[in-house]
Amino acid sequence: MSGKAVAALASLDSSDRQRLPLSEANHEPAEPVYRGLGRFAHGLARLLFTRTWYASGRLPSTGGIVIVSNHLSYMDAIILGEYLIWSGRWPRFLGKAELWKVPVVGWLARSTGQIPVFRRTTRAGEALVAAQHALEQGRAVTIFPEGTETRDPDWWPMSAQPGAARLALQGGWPLIPVATWGGHEIMPGHKATWPRLVPRKHCSVITGEPVDVDDLRTHVGTPFEDEAVRAATDRIQDALTELVATLRGGEQPPAAGRWQYKTSQRVPSRPDITH
Repeated sequence: MSGKAVAALASLDSSDRQRLPLSEANHEPAEPVYRGLGRFAHGLARLLFTRTWYASGRLPSTGGIVIVSNHLSYMDAIILGEYLIWSGRWPRFLGKAELWKVPVVGWLARSTGQIPVFRRTTRAGEALVAAQHALEQGRAVTIFPEGTETRDPDWWPMSAQPGAARLALQGGWPLIPVATWGGHEIMPGHKATWPRLVPRKHCSVITGEPVDVDDLRTHVGTPFEDEAVRAATDRIQDALTELVATLRGGEQPPAAGRWQYKTSQRVPSRPDITH
């Protein structure tokens, strides 16, 4: 990364928010259980790894928003959640419904307003209905569009599911990309494992500018809606890839394109409608 780029990134450093008490960092209403969980996650993160936070001021402080993030590890919920909470928003994550059956985890998810996704079932659409309701209440709905931890061999954002794009297009909600880096070094792989804490790892998080999909919203309700959703999904992943590149010191993603989960090959992005 050039000296100019380093200086630009340093100017976005908002890590000083980590030192604020929760009552000062976040004025958004939340369930008492969620406030307790937030404090616990904050203390745990501070104990286990170091963090650098960038551009938290870009996160809208009120109103319904769709937050989208890359997915590296089972650690992401803690890394991203702490950042969002101390940036003033209580994330309402969409997560696989199987977690709601896990003792303690399921109770916490229900008590904090998280949204289950019943994947590959007739109830799959319920998640977007619940997310729409949360957005109408002014919540920060938070989605990992990839649906699972990236399978990209170099840890870049891979192909994504269309739910976040469809939700934002149909409801007109702002799409806010927030990228993380470092969680895969604490808990690598695609399953929950014992974290690797020695030597102490470092994680970084950055908020980007809203993903512009206004031109695609005109296609909602037309025969081109699915194509518009596909284009919006690619724009989301392009924005996240750019933010991850920033966190990786300006490293560039593979020129061949984005890793496809189903085919295990790279395909160029298509962020526009082709009709």
